[in-house]
Amino acid sequence: MKKVKTNYETILKITRSMSMTMEAEDVILLAVEGIKTAMGVKGCALFLIDKKTDELKLAGAYGLSDEYLNKGPLSALKSIAAAIDEGPVAIYDVSDDPRLQYPDAAKREGIASIMSVPIVIHNNVIGVLRIYTAEPWEFTMEDVNFVQAVAQIAGMAIENCRYAKGLKGSIEILKSLRDPRSIKSKKRTPYEGVPKTVKPGEASA
Repeated sequence: MKKVKTNYETILKITRSMSMTMEAEDVILLAVEGIKTAMGVKGCALFLIDKKTDELKLAGAYGLSDEYLNKGPLSALKSIAAAIDEGPVAIYDVSDDPRLQYPDAAKREGIASIMSVPIVIHNNVIGVLRIYTAEPWEFTMEDVNFVQAVAQIAGMAIENCRYAKGLKGSIEILKSLRDPRSIKSKKRTPYEGVPKTVKPGEASA
């Protein structure tokens, strides 16, 4: 019961924090740090899929070394690919699983088990959220549901940030085309009604 309460409080905290930012980088860091802290695991990382290259691009991580994060390009087709095509994947022993692209790097990092969960928006997988443990870990359904929930929340928040950025871009285009000399009234136009405090960010892809 205590674990369930901790997971619930973590989701609540992450959701509340994400609602206060329009920066995609902040959203991602809140997600990976929140999961790492709540589950007490070695690390957590979020990757976004580059549709042009079929690579998983690191968007944010917490608890992992730069050496491991820079081990080489991650292929969405080779690195625990089933997490993208079929759903959550749990690997109990990284030293004996063909689904890993860089098993030796994982062992050097001191990683024992990995769980990979897809980030799905509008029926499209935009990335994966991965959990790394230092000890062999039998991931429970409760673990999977918790990580999936955070992945979905993060995915929606990232998408909102992207939308806000695109909206702001459209607003700037409209402003550049608008001739002030043609304005005869003080009536507010749609693009003038956008709050000036909105500062959208850009997600790594």
